Amino acid sequence: MKRGMERGPAHATGRFGVAVVRGQSMEPTLSDGDRLLGSYRARPAPGSLVVARFVDGTVAVKRATEQRLLRSGAPGWWLLSDNPSEGVDSRHRGPVDSDAVLGVVLLRMWPSPRPGRMLAGR
Repeated sequence: MKRGMERGPAHATGRFGVAVVRGQSMEPTLSDGDRLLGSYRARPAPGSLVVARFVDGTVAVKRATEQRLLRSGAPGWWLLSDNPSEGVDSRHRGPVDSDAVLGVVLLRMWPSPRPGRMLAGR
């Protein structure tokens, strides 16, 4: 995901955001161009799809697999692609700070609606 779910003025008062999937890293669960509805206030759980910002600034949709500690001792998440041969994830960049998880995907809105519970786990 290259855009959407950005933290900004709306984040302080807004509850939901829209994200657009870019690339094949989440296939077969999500495809390039899928539109997602996410919640800024939901907390991830293992198996959740999340929108997160990696240390280099890249914003991506990934699967939160487990909580891990960062080198600093702060809590973080281990984020993986559903398609391990595509994209970059925690295998390449390490765990992501919990504060860098921008939102939890609630559902795929387009091309056909699919609730988040159907996107969780594989």
